[in-house]
Amino acid sequence: MAGPYQSFSEFYPFYLSEHCNPANRRMHFLGTTLGVVAIVNVMVGLSFWWLLAGLLAGYACSWFGHFMFEKNQPATFKYPLYSFMGDWVMYKDILTGKIKLI
Repeated sequence: MAGPYQSFSEFYPFYLSEHCNPANRRMHFLGTTLGVVAIVNVMVGLSFWWLLAGLLAGYACSWFGHFMFEKNQPATFKYPLYSFMGDWVMYKDILTGKIKLI
């Protein structure tokens, strides 16, 4: 499936197709959770270094999942904004049980 995509709703099915491997989804879930922890630390401690730490941890976990488990290139490289949005929507879908981690 190739782009360009006119909207995020067009992109999201492609995004999910790039995250079929449960281990990759778990790595994304871990990375996004670390991002949430970093955001909380920014709000509590007002240390903006946590933003950088959260971004680095989030992307490191996600890219590790792609290269080690999914064996594909992260969508971030071609669709950075939609990919970032997809991470958060997939995170919500995992939290609500719409997408399974196993």
